[in-house]
Amino acid sequence: MRFILGSVFIVLCSPLFAADWEKVTDNLAKKEKAGYGGLCGITIDHSNGHIYLNVSDKGIYRSTDQGSSFSLFSNEVKGRTEWPGCMMLDPTGKTKRLVAALVYGSPILMGDSEGKKWNVLDKKSSHVDWCAINWTGLDSKFILAFKHESNGMILLSNDAGQSFTEIGKGFSSAWVFDNKTAVAMQAKTKEQPEPKIMRTTDAGKSWTPVANFTTPALPQWRDGKLYWIVDGGTIITTANKGETWDKLSETKEGKFGPMFGKSSSHLLVLGKTGILESIDEGKTWNKAIPLPADLKGWSSLTWFDYDPINDALYVMKMGSELYRMKRK
Repeated sequence: MRFILGSVFIVLCSPLFAADWEKVTDNLAKKEKAGYGGLCGITIDHSNGHIYLNVSDKGIYRSTDQGSSFSLFSNEVKGRTEWPGCMMLDPTGKTKRLVAALVYGSPILMGDSEGKKWNVLDKKSSHVDWCAINWTGLDSKFILAFKHESNGMILLSNDAGQSFTEIGKGFSSAWVFDNKTAVAMQAKTKEQPEPKIMRTTDAGKSWTPVANFTTPALPQWRDGKLYWIVDGGTIITTANKGETWDKLSETKEGKFGPMFGKSSSHLLVLGKTGILESIDEGKTWNKAIPLPADLKGWSSLTWFDYDPINDALYVMKMGSELYRMKRK
């Protein structure tokens, strides 16, 4: 193991966004007669700014005009998402693939950002908080999924989701690098007082500890690196498929992210008191941009994303409206 922390100075600069959040959905959940949870999560296509919004029991709705209007994109994704990051577009930017893991409703679905075709995975992948797939190949044979309210149980598939097996409890989050290599974060429990990042290079047959960290947050991919906010707000990174990890920055209050701007130096992090921004790869951070008052602070079901095309932040939590803030 190796951990490198460069000279990181946490300088609180003035935020660069406008002072007010705009409500963009205007009772969409009520108008569409959504199920429990209302609006349940978003993901943004960073290549064009399109917003994909899960409406509980109704499907995914899309906006191509920065939230000014939404229309039904797909009613096949019925049920609700909950965990931030469980609905994801291809982070490599090489395909238009879209994946949705639902806590209630359908099993995991794999489709694309045009909604032309959906592949429904095995029924064992129902009732999951999130899934991690191989984005580097179109076959995506190796899949990990996190069973909801099951003491950290991870499910594994090596046949592109046609079947799943249980590999063990006590986990919290994970990432798949290719059809052989993945990392899974252990949860901190009485049985695991010193949780670790576990790594496999044989598609889940065996796992080896590589670092001592834990977090329930899902990691983020950018330009050949994986970024992970761990408990305590530290951002760690790996460029060699999880074999070794470097400490990039200490945010102290970071809970989810980072999201990225037009370069990997521009980072945005969801924290306990709001959204932090850095334009120098985490060397300095702005003062937190407070979340909308209606959200009543951060929760584990708070979603945020950033539109680098239109320079706008979006935030919501399950059951709230969707809010937008543009650059000054």
